[in-house]
Amino acid sequence: MVTALALPGPDAAPADVVERTAAVLRAGGVVVLPTDTVYGLAALPDDRGATDRLFTLKGRGRDTPIAVLCATPGDALGLAAPAAVTDEVRRIAMRLWPGPLTLVLPRRPGLRYALGTPEDTIGVRCPDHAFVRAVAAAVGPLATTSANPHGAPTPATAREAADALGPVDLVVDGGRCAAPPSTVVDATAAPWRLLRAGSLPLDEVRAAAERA
Repeated sequence: MVTALALPGPDAAPADVVERTAAVLRAGGVVVLPTDTVYGLAALPDDRGATDRLFTLKGRGRDTPIAVLCATPGDALGLAAPAAVTDEVRRIAMRLWPGPLTLVLPRRPGLRYALGTPEDTIGVRCPDHAFVRAVAAAVGPLATTSANPHGAPTPATAREAADALGPVDLVVDGGRCAAPPSTVVDATAAPWRLLRAGSLPLDEVRAAAERA
């Protein structure tokens, strides 16, 4: 039977739940956890066996890469190639993170994360969720995809998400998660492209990049 842990509130990050979640991830496990948007399916990005399970549970090919959630904006930008972290990107990070925005950037050379293809870019985000950030602070960045079979809606509860996916190693129940998904912007080349519409319009992202 899958172990299930409950958070006492949407802004809670109890140390014991954080540590138990971190222990499962360090052991190569896969975890269903709440985020500021929808329930996510998470593993450590440098553990290929664990990220392979993410693709298998989702029923998704590796040609649709998995994004990474980080504890701080600095951690997120640190996964990108230094030259890609322009003043505009830094302003976005300062103004819109933590929040529902995923930026796709050229990947830092030598970063061996098993996130699918292409392997020279990376989608990064700092979520507005205390528990996820606390776990990422404990174990490092989290390879995270929505907790649903590919092409299906993401269930709003932890149990429904786990039941829809099949065997996982831990379920963290944070109540209902039914917000719009993160906006995904490809910032690898100009002009930037909207890859997925979410709660942040592209015009708002562009405005955040401008000098004050």
